[in-house]
Amino acid sequence: MTVLLREQVAEAARRLAHEGLLVGTAGNVSARSGDRVGITASGVVLAGCRPDDVTVVTPTGEVVEGELAPSSELSLHLGVYADTEAAALVHTHAPYSTAVACVLEELPVIHYQQLLLGGAVRVAPYATFGTPELATTVREALAGRQAALMASHGSVAVGASLSAATDNALLLEWLAALYHRASALGTPKVLTQDEQDDVVRQAMSRNYGTPQEFDPQ
Repeated sequence: MTVLLREQVAEAARRLAHEGLLVGTAGNVSARSGDRVGITASGVVLAGCRPDDVTVVTPTGEVVEGELAPSSELSLHLGVYADTEAAALVHTHAPYSTAVACVLEELPVIHYQQLLLGGAVRVAPYATFGTPELATTVREALAGRQAALMASHGSVAVGASLSAATDNALLLEWLAALYHRASALGTPKVLTQDEQDDVVRQAMSRNYGTPQEFDPQ
C-alpha cells in the first residue's frame, strides 16, 4: 500500500513541477491512504521527485517509512486531514496564485468555474512557513473550500484524490492568471450571488463536467 502511495505522490509532484507550479524545492505534496500519509520530503527538488523522496507518516506525524525528514509543512497537511475528508493536499508557490496572495484579501468569483473550488478563494493571513500559526490560518481559510491562498507565500489545494487536488491547484493558478489579465484591462466584474446560484443549479441539472452519452432524441 505504501509503495503505491509513495509512487503516486512523487508522480503528482513531478506533474506540478512540469506545469510550472512547483519550482526547485519550494512546495510540497501529500496524500493519505488509510492511516498512513505520504508527503514529499524536505529539500527535495520536486521536478525529479522519486518514491524514495516521499516519507510516510502516521496521522500524528510519526515517521514509519523513508530515510528523509518530511516537509516542514507536515503539521499543515496533517491538520487538514484531521479537519476534512480530503485525500490529498498540494501546496505550491505558483507564480500567479502567489502574486494574488501578495495583494488581495480574497480572490473574488469573476468566472463561473471558480465555483468548483467553493466560491471566493480566501487568503490566509501571513505567518512564517512551517509554524503552527500558518497551519491554523490556512486550515481556517480552507473551510468549505477546495483551495486557499497564503498571504505573501503561495497556495493550497485539496481534493478527494491526488488527481483532484492537482487539478484544483491548476484551476486556481488559471483563475489567478485570469484575474491578473482582467485587472490590466479594468476592474474585473464579480459574479453576483444570484448568478453564482444559477450556475450551481445549471451544473447540477446538466451534470456539468461529467461525460454523458449522446441522446439523438
